[in-house]
Amino acid sequence: MGILMLDTETTGLNGGPYDLVVDIAISEVDFEKMTVTPLYSAIVQYPDDEVDRRKDAWIFLNTDLTTDMVKHGTPQEIVRQEVAEILEGRYVTSYNVAFDFDKFICRDPWFRREDIRLVSDPMLAASEIFRIPYYDGTYRFVKLERAYQTLCPSDPAHICGKQDHRALSDTIVAGHLMLQMFCDGQYNPVVI
Repeated sequence: MGILMLDTETTGLNGGPYDLVVDIAISEVDFEKMTVTPLYSAIVQYPDDEVDRRKDAWIFLNTDLTTDMVKHGTPQEIVRQEVAEILEGRYVTSYNVAFDFDKFICRDPWFRREDIRLVSDPMLAASEIFRIPYYDGTYRFVKLERAYQTLCPSDPAHICGKQDHRALSDTIVAGHLMLQMFCDGQYNPVVI
């Protein structure tokens, strides 16, 4: 079994419960077969008034995800149960663990942190490769699209130079990036 790559698309950067997870996906990254396999994708439904209050969120203005799709998505509790079944007993990460897990997935109404088996964040590994400095000597987080285009020039995820910022596509892109960094000796999946 490989490591699961999870991604969320949300209505903002503040985290739950203020902002909502509106798109969630999981792919499996197999280090032996060198494959990335999509496992799950769902648009999460919320009450119309909750969605309407967030109609100007970046995700709705910059991707093909619409408020109507969210209003008619899968109820959050069903998505939570389905995601829980997939994650049970498995190791998981995301491209930006601090965002996807600390701000959303490991908060109510999703999961408790102790229920999640996290491994090291490939974004941190990519940031070490690129070493884009901040004024204080630390390094900026490198965007997924830039890291992928630079480290995976053969485009194994077939995005043709444009990230669509949807959860399933992002898990596939991040999964291929993680595989490439692993092959190059620049990523080691350790439990965090």
